[in-house]
Amino acid sequence: MSDGTATVDDLDARLEKHRVELTGYCYRMLGSSFEAEDAVQDTLVRAWRSYDKFEGRSSLRSWLYRIATNVCLDMLNAGNKRARPMDLSESTPLAKAALSPRPDNTWLEPMPDARVLPTVEDPAEAAVAKESVRLAFMAALQQLPPKQRAVLILREVLAWRASEVAELLDTSVASVNSALQRARATLAERADSGAEAAVSDPLDEEQQKLLERYVAAFEGYDMSALTALLHEDAIMTMPPFDLWLTGHDDIAGFMTTIGSACEGSRLLPVQVNGLPGFAQYKPDPEKGGYTPWAVQVLEISDGRLTGFHFFLDTERWFPLFGVPLHLEAEADEIEQGE
Repeated sequence: MSDGTATVDDLDARLEKHRVELTGYCYRMLGSSFEAEDAVQDTLVRAWRSYDKFEGRSSLRSWLYRIATNVCLDMLNAGNKRARPMDLSESTPLAKAALSPRPDNTWLEPMPDARVLPTVEDPAEAAVAKESVRLAFMAALQQLPPKQRAVLILREVLAWRASEVAELLDTSVASVNSALQRARATLAERADSGAEAAVSDPLDEEQQKLLERYVAAFEGYDMSALTALLHEDAIMTMPPFDLWLTGHDDIAGFMTTIGSACEGSRLLPVQVNGLPGFAQYKPDPEKGGYTPWAVQVLEISDGRLTGFHFFLDTERWFPLFGVPLHLEAEADEIEQGE
């Protein structure tokens, strides 16, 4: 009895070791935080149940990726492509801004770094992993047919050999190489159409100071200070709303009109999609203190903010990121209010 339990515990531990990297793979495939975690759970359950049929003809890791790939391809059969607001419509001028939500399954979802980026010692490998979960790259991946998506991730992100990918997908090396070539061409076309976030890992001194100035400007709701940090073509999005704004004038105008309830917010730093981000809390007039409002993801290029994205479904996001669902007012604020 004890031997059997030990074997089960050992298998659980061996499978669990692969959870983070498998979650990263499924997240890149599916574009959804929660679907990725469901896919990994399904993968590990299938592996556990069929382990007696696993004859060690490949490594345990390769076998798990084969199962995970099949799970993801099954889930993608529905044909849904997750996207960002700017992938679906034209930019909205401030004068016509309206908050129209779309269903949750429309949107590319944010993901905490810790759930998808395994700890690696090689800085170059870590940098590639971070770049491969950034929002722009994730959105580009979603435009690829599912099998091309799998090939590109396995070859370019995870550095598998073409022969290994061919074996996993039950196809030929020539077919894998052809799929990779087509996937690269699609991504190259998209890369030409917009600037990629250029974020150092770790943040360099200039980027760190930019973030500090951003926090001061946002918490102080100082629009002139905020505008000075934004690239002239900066983009602001707010899923689940399909509205997106471009240019610092429209962004500042929105924040002082439709978005004025964010004045007085507090920001807690989070690591999200290989980019700097914040959990945003806005004042809670009923309970006092601050209530969750958004997970912010910031994109930086050439010393300016080129994009900031507000993911508003806080009942889902804040527990995922492990941040509190309420912030108390700070003592000095209470004293100032008395």
